[in-house]
Amino acid sequence: MIVRSRPNLMAILFTLQGSILPRVALKVGFITLAAIVVVAVERAWPDPFPMSAGIGPFTLVGLALSIFLSFRNGACYDRWWEARKAWGTLILEARAFARLLVALLPGEQHDVFRRLALRRVMAFATALHAQMRREDEIAAAAPWMPEAEAARLRDRASPADAVLVQLTADLGHTQRAGQLTDIQFGLLEQKIAALGQVQIVCERIQGTPLPFAYTLLLYRTAWIYCLLLPFGLAGTLGWVTPFVAALVAYTFFGLDALGDELEDPFGLEPNDLPLDALLRVVEGVVLDALGEPVPPPLAPEGYLLR
Repeated sequence: MIVRSRPNLMAILFTLQGSILPRVALKVGFITLAAIVVVAVERAWPDPFPMSAGIGPFTLVGLALSIFLSFRNGACYDRWWEARKAWGTLILEARAFARLLVALLPGEQHDVFRRLALRRVMAFATALHAQMRREDEIAAAAPWMPEAEAARLRDRASPADAVLVQLTADLGHTQRAGQLTDIQFGLLEQKIAALGQVQIVCERIQGTPLPFAYTLLLYRTAWIYCLLLPFGLAGTLGWVTPFVAALVAYTFFGLDALGDELEDPFGLEPNDLPLDALLRVVEGVVLDALGEPVPPPLAPEGYLLR
């Protein structure tokens, strides 16, 4: 995710870090070249090739295309924001679980169980992080779990969920041993269920992209519109046409590319969620509850926070 203050005029004109321009530069360049060719042909052979389409049809199509772009980008941003809220909930529930664990199971006699339970919360967070980034979930969770338990994760369809299953089983064993009342067990189990809900939300976002027909229709229409636009402008704007066509192409293709980044908020694109930084927050919560040194929050590198 790009983290920087509001840009000034120079930054607006020349900033590339976080800009969508590098992704659409070739498309904009092609549209500009096509516009130059159209204007050159209109100037060289005005009679055989009169560019008199007019701007009226393009105004109507451009309006419809803008509305459709707004709809798609709004849907993509909703996915991005829902994913951010899910990871915010994960941090909230991890803190609440740590507080409840210390309050309901105080004393040195429960120290081993408290440490094991807290490390399992971190194992869940690292496994979920790896799942969203399409990395090795078991390798991510293993440092926070006993070696034998980490090995058993290879037989489970969802390593992150398997960690929560084991955590719930441990709580059940503690409750049956008379160290937790039914109400206290219910309070802790609610936090585990909330962590599972976070996983469900993340899996739904990752596994359900926007319908491909939306992207295909938008992409086709944007290309056709930008390629035909110079024919409507060449007769009145002359050599200003390539500049206008490039500006329109940059806007349409840039919004389309930005929507692509936001559609998958868990990736590594500049405008995706900073999952590494969010995971570091969860790590700080767990290590603080364990009484161990807390690492500093991740800082942006070149305005980019991973």
